[in-house]
Amino acid sequence: MDSTYILVLIGAALSLAASGYLKSTFSKYSRVRCRSGITGAETAGRILRNSGINNVKIERVAGNLTDHYDSRKKVLRLSEAVYDSSSIAAVGVAAHECGHAIQDHNEYAPLRVRAALVPVATIGSQLGMPLIFIGLIMGLELPIGMMLLNIGIIGFGLAVLFQIVTLPVEFDASNRAMSALGDYGIMGDEEARGSRKGLTAAALTYVAAAAAAVLQLVRLIALRGRRT
Repeated sequence: MDSTYILVLIGAALSLAASGYLKSTFSKYSRVRCRSGITGAETAGRILRNSGINNVKIERVAGNLTDHYDSRKKVLRLSEAVYDSSSIAAVGVAAHECGHAIQDHNEYAPLRVRAALVPVATIGSQLGMPLIFIGLIMGLELPIGMMLLNIGIIGFGLAVLFQIVTLPVEFDASNRAMSALGDYGIMGDEEARGSRKGLTAAALTYVAAAAAAVLQLVRLIALRGRRT
């Protein structure tokens, strides 16, 4: 077996561990009700109002942990497990997505950079690996094969860059969320610690995904070096 596969296995292990930790942590704090009784949707509404943001809609979206903020349409979407729930986990997730809305409202630079990278990162993630595969099949002794491999690695690299830029955006959104939960009287200190653990678990999935992508990129560059 190609020794570089160990990098792929390490990345997969990191991603599985982070995903498992997120699920167990979210499940644990989904069973702990916030003393204020406020739901995820109500949390989002309060934070947005108190932050002076009046142009963002709050919508319910199907699925589990599908919560996200759409900066283009100015819509904050909360999953079914968060929208009507008053658990510590749900309130924390809703606050985190509000953190992204606040970033957008304040023109937070890393968020702008990430948004600008979306088109090229999407193309890179979709075409990078196929081009690399085709280049290897055609053979790197042919100019066209080497060209396709190089283009594929660059495309995949742009997708990796997007994941790296995502990290400060996510950590900052969580910090804004925790500040809002305390400043607006939504949670006490003890409850906030539970929410912080949930948000940290979610952040670790982004860290693991970025690490796995970097390891894959290192592997591809190493394979290229062997073939030249």
